[in-house]
Amino acid sequence: MTKWIAALPVYNEEQYVDSVLSEVTKYADQVLVVNDGSQDGTAARLEAWPQVQVVHHQQNRGYGAALKTAFQFAIDGGYEVLVTLDCDGQHQPRRIPRFVSACKNADIVSGSRYLKQYEGDSQPPSGRLFINRQITRDLNELLCLNLTDAFCGFKAYRVEALKRLEIQDEGYAMPLELWVQAAMHRLRIIEVPVPLIYLDLERSFGGSLDDGEQRLQYYNRCIQRSVTYMKDRGFSLPSKQPASRGCPQ
Repeated sequence: MTKWIAALPVYNEEQYVDSVLSEVTKYADQVLVVNDGSQDGTAARLEAWPQVQVVHHQQNRGYGAALKTAFQFAIDGGYEVLVTLDCDGQHQPRRIPRFVSACKNADIVSGSRYLKQYEGDSQPPSGRLFINRQITRDLNELLCLNLTDAFCGFKAYRVEALKRLEIQDEGYAMPLELWVQAAMHRLRIIEVPVPLIYLDLERSFGGSLDDGEQRLQYYNRCIQRSVTYMKDRGFSLPSKQPASRGCPQ
């Protein structure tokens, strides 16, 4: 039987943490929450979940930093598969077992909100949709991938594959660095469809990143920096299309 754990990066999620964990714990026996320096009542709410393992960052370090902590926790704990999902209600925990199962045939299983339409799908904010489409297209062209959603946080990872990655970015661009390193390591990547759910259309990225143009430039800098980092370590960009595809429903 596969030893796996579900992990949630959390920052100021007092509003959602109880309802999300009540669902996650139905489908995952092992659950980790990385509390990334929350300033609200999140830490107090987590005390009511003794069956959930919690790592606290003393200050807010960033989305990527929280995921890096989850990666290392899975490696140190000897897990075979790590599932990550957000704690803002965008991801449906009942889909966790499918991600675990799909990881038998892939190093990274990534959710896609654009592979399939579901009844009741949200209308994504136009600015976010534009940036997602632009960055996804750029990554596909650069890395010979066939992604449809570069930013979905609902993923499953084969932990042995995670050991090969050297993630540097601790912010919101971390998923893009992940794609660069995964492609240049020739990892096996598949996508599975998930519903498109937005519950908080006003969520802030923080500071200048709330401006779409600034955020796009930040993402592009991270991609180029990640490629340079990998090339400096002797890795090359893929020259032909790997087996990256949407996984049938």
